[in-house]
Amino acid sequence: MLWARFQHGGRVRFGTIEGEVVRLHEGRLFESAQPTGERLPISDIVWLTPCEPSKLIALWNNFHAVAAKQGLAVPAEPLYFIKGANSYCAHLQPIRAPASYAGKVVFEGELGVVIGKECKDVAEADAAKYIFGYTCVNDVTALDLIQRDPNFAQWTRAKSFDTFGVFGPVIATGLDPLGLSVRTIVDGKERQNYPLSDMVFNPAQLVSQISRELTLCPGDVISCGTSVGVGSLKPGCTVEVAIAGIGVLRNEYR
Repeated sequence: MLWARFQHGGRVRFGTIEGEVVRLHEGRLFESAQPTGERLPISDIVWLTPCEPSKLIALWNNFHAVAAKQGLAVPAEPLYFIKGANSYCAHLQPIRAPASYAGKVVFEGELGVVIGKECKDVAEADAAKYIFGYTCVNDVTALDLIQRDPNFAQWTRAKSFDTFGVFGPVIATGLDPLGLSVRTIVDGKERQNYPLSDMVFNPAQLVSQISRELTLCPGDVISCGTSVGVGSLKPGCTVEVAIAGIGVLRNEYR
């Protein structure tokens, strides 16, 4: 199923996407969603992020290919940072170029794992019970800020500008992501195409190991990191992150 969250008629609603129609539900997405019997054409909705995470956790150096290309050691444990809630940006909403920063801004197409129920200290074998589904993520980054001060790596600042935490358009359930690939397309040209099977830590391992340190809440998103092909965004370009079975996350950088 493909779950979407959106605005229609001045209200925030959610439902499942079926072709060019959304089937409306009521209740709570992660607990007791029930169909209302109403249907709307997708052309009538305004897309929102498909959930409202208390935190968006994003991985660094989680693919063997990029580690090999950059001469990095394969990490012994997940290496992650958190993007601020102010950064969340939905499908078709513009990514805003920061007024206070004139350096390089890059796209990073990624798989997002969406948590369905609270978990703490979860065993890897049980992690799938806590994963609601998967979404597309564009982990936009003000790259030059990370090492601007040699005394302090500024991951939060570089990753958390308004609109830099892009995810959606939907949450897909019932997928095996390890058989899928992530494609990133900028102005119609493919810039990334990498297999998710190349992850150092797969979704179950990430949920298990991160839950030992952070309580994961319903709607939280773990972005699994990116692989080779990261590149710059220029004002006016359109960037798409596509994963089969989930869909295409599309935004313009302005």
